[in-house]
Amino acid sequence: MRLSVIGCGYLGAVHAAAMASIGHEVVGIDIDHRKIDLLASGEAPFFEPGLNELLASGLASGQLSFTTEMSEARGADVHFVGVGTPQQAEGDAADLRYVDAAIEDLVRYLEPGDLVVGKSTVPVGTAARLAPSIESVGATLAWNPEFLREGWAVHDTIDPDRIVVGVKEGSDGLRAVDTLRRVFHPSIEKLTPFIVTDYATAELVKVSANAFLATKISFINAMAEIAEATGADVTQLADALGHDTRIGRKFLGAGIGFGGGCLPKDIRAFAARAEELGRGESVNFLREVDAINLRRRERAVQLVVGGLGGVVFGKRVAVLGAAFKPHSDDVRDSPALDVAVRLHGLGADVVITDPAAIENARRIHPQLHYEQDRDAALQGADAVVLVTEWDEYRRQLDPQHAADLVRDRVIVDGRNALDPTSWRAAGWAYFGMGRP
Repeated sequence: MRLSVIGCGYLGAVHAAAMASIGHEVVGIDIDHRKIDLLASGEAPFFEPGLNELLASGLASGQLSFTTEMSEARGADVHFVGVGTPQQAEGDAADLRYVDAAIEDLVRYLEPGDLVVGKSTVPVGTAARLAPSIESVGATLAWNPEFLREGWAVHDTIDPDRIVVGVKEGSDGLRAVDTLRRVFHPSIEKLTPFIVTDYATAELVKVSANAFLATKISFINAMAEIAEATGADVTQLADALGHDTRIGRKFLGAGIGFGGGCLPKDIRAFAARAEELGRGESVNFLREVDAINLRRRERAVQLVVGGLGGVVFGKRVAVLGAAFKPHSDDVRDSPALDVAVRLHGLGADVVITDPAAIENARRIHPQLHYEQDRDAALQGADAVVLVTEWDEYRRQLDPQHAADLVRDRVIVDGRNALDPTSWRAAGWAYFGMGRP
């Protein structure tokens, strides 16, 4: 089939390359010339394992192309819309300007029988609002939310754990479902759950999934706060809870909390939309989820200050990590970068290292000092903070090797990713999050 993908940011670029890899002819469209030039040369404008290889293969086969011209969407059977929905500059609600502009521009090139498929994360009610303009030219709208994990996005697109499709009742909706079964034929053949819903349910699936994951993370971080007050070990607590199959161990890692371009802004937008619907009380708990998450960043800073005897000014602090999670260069709402900035504000000489995110971090916070080489960042440090759990830090950094580089052996494990016993045996003052 011939597909267009409108918006070639993180979601769109991965989706376009993945769809080409399973045999479709795909054109990716974006107004950002720099982004399109990079993609057309086979280089992703962000770090995502496996994506460059997928781009190179699709471009070489002729199955994949990129352009800034929306007119190139004409003739496609299916048009995926995956533009960003950031948080509004003044408020918590989602900014839908980019979605609205993309649909308005695309409609001019639609033909009767075309299928437009929304993939952007939007407030419930958006699809119903957009459908009339698409239907006015004889096309149909469906909503197919994405469930990508940064660092695993290629895998999650090609081999998803479920496919959700929101459509209107009637013959057009049935045709849309049939078309999307053909689009996702490899997953259908693997018997991947294919769930057909109405528009509102499809929109809610995405935001409620993110809200649940954020709540689970903040729950264990709330338990970390109690553990710190009582001398309990939140890591052992999480292990014990995880053996309950109703709860599970995933997303019960206490630390400095979640960040990135999805969970923080999505839970805020969800709460804002609920208030617009007159149901704000139903998700009031999300405000506390957000507050707990932000408190844990400050707690990491407090541990550094305490580890340095209450004096941070002029002390060299090595910050291991800048991205919000490993296997990504995304620094949007990054807890790691937030901790670094807070320490800098207290007068510390902060040195940040990260395998992938340094340039993105430098663009946002040029006032900080960056070192690509991990050992160079550790050299002469008075304290070390692990804030992004890259393997380079959690598995490949030997405590004795690190001890030979630093000035003072103080480490704050913001992700509870290290073995306290081995670090303390090497002479380190080890401080975890919610650990005695």
